[in-house]
Amino acid sequence: MSKSSKKRKEILEKFDLAKEYSLVEASSMVKDITFTKFDASIDLDVRLGVDPRKADQMVRGVVALPHGTGKEIKTLVLCTPEKEKEAKDAGADYVGLDDFIKKIEGGWTEIDVIITMPSVMAKVGKLGKILGPRGLMPNPKSGTVTMEVGKAVNEVKAGKIDFKVDKFGIIHASVGKSSFTPEKIKENANELLQTINKLKPASAKGTYIKSISISSTMSPGIAIDKNSIAEL
Repeated sequence: MSKSSKKRKEILEKFDLAKEYSLVEASSMVKDITFTKFDASIDLDVRLGVDPRKADQMVRGVVALPHGTGKEIKTLVLCTPEKEKEAKDAGADYVGLDDFIKKIEGGWTEIDVIITMPSVMAKVGKLGKILGPRGLMPNPKSGTVTMEVGKAVNEVKAGKIDFKVDKFGIIHASVGKSSFTPEKIKENANELLQTINKLKPASAKGTYIKSISISSTMSPGIAIDKNSIAEL
């Protein structure tokens, strides 16, 4: 039997794939079934009863995770010269405008979040074909197109993430790392779930949150009982 098969057998002995667990149980269990040698990401998948093809059912939002994502977020601020100091003082990894636009046009995308100003969106907008597919395009709704670039950098570094439903009606988001305590994983996951719940479109009919699962990098998903989460 291969090493990977042995690991999978160990994992499946720790929980029942067909059972739903409380958020508290799942937040602890996901650590127990993580065998990667690196600090794996903990991800939440939320299946919604919406039709993303309809504009009025596109669920998108931002959430400040209480304990951050555990990931070092590399930020690029595309701004005019008078805003550069504000961005650098806030801890932005890269700051500038035209030079970085040229780098991106050349294929450089080694950043996690791009923050910019309304006045330069005409320039940034031309990068849509490169940034859009990578989820890097700044958006006013996510707070990444703003005059308060320093504040935006601080929020992103502190754990603010944006999320949106994919074409299959599922929201995928990281809620921490396997090195986090179960309590931190639970609190981050709960914050995301409460935010998603508040964004229910008025036009969405039937069950809004259909299913929830939590997993780590390379682990199976653990189904979460919606009834274990207050106010959902």
